[in-house]
Amino acid sequence: MAGLLLDTTVLIDALRGRGAAERVRGLRESGQTPWICAVNVEEVWRGAKPSEAEVVSRLLGSLRLAPLGLGEGERAGRWRARFAAEGTTLGQADCLIAAAALGVGARLATGNPRDFPMPEVEVEHWPVG
Repeated sequence: MAGLLLDTTVLIDALRGRGAAERVRGLRESGQTPWICAVNVEEVWRGAKPSEAEVVSRLLGSLRLAPLGLGEGERAGRWRARFAAEGTTLGQADCLIAAAALGVGARLATGNPRDFPMPEVEVEHWPVG
């Protein structure tokens, strides 16, 4: 998998100028453009402070947008059903983010790797905070 989709935890950490900021900058300096999906966009905007609007727009606008279509929705739904049958509740947003990453052949960078137990998804732990 060549690409990297940034989970919301990583995006917020980068926006706050914490540890992920340097890693995201490093990706960009190496010529890589990380991915996001519409779920990340919604979650970041929901938590953004009014004073951050310009930097949020600039950051999100500089990243590639992974599509969320029928296939990703099906994959996310099947994961939720499969894990629920095993006694594990997965969040809808996390399943859609993971499906978006898989859909574009990307790894998933997150501060919460336990939220993404799907064996098909290659997860990179980016500690945040």
